[in-house]
Amino acid sequence: MSVSLPPVNILPHSYPFVMIDKIVELEKGQRIVCIKNVTINENYFTGHFEENPSMPEILIIEAMAQASGLIVNNNKRTLVYLAGIRDASFKRPVVPGDQIFIRSSIIQALPPLYVFGVTAHVRDEVVSEAQITLNII
Repeated sequence: MSVSLPPVNILPHSYPFVMIDKIVELEKGQRIVCIKNVTINENYFTGHFEENPSMPEILIIEAMAQASGLIVNNNKRTLVYLAGIRDASFKRPVVPGDQIFIRSSIIQALPPLYVFGVTAHVRDEVVSEAQITLNII
């Protein structure tokens, strides 16, 4: 199913902490593809390496977690807590002007805990991957 809605209406976060700009594909209960547009006017760039701005890796993980939580969301604001991160790796910096495609799928569901396999790509290059566990209330 192709969706192009901004997830701000269903994420429990608000500006400036919404890390997802668009849902591209969604198979409820299975997988999702989201986009995060990385722009120079994001607040964290003022202090994260003035000469070489890059998106903090923990915010890439947050974007991956937000995308993952949308897989099991029932079109309402749901509380989602990050419960674990395993095997996280970062292949290269994400810089202003990059467009991150986040692909996530459920590996294991033991409600309220869900484990996701997540990758973040810029163009065709993997920039980050991790296994993320969320507690979805």
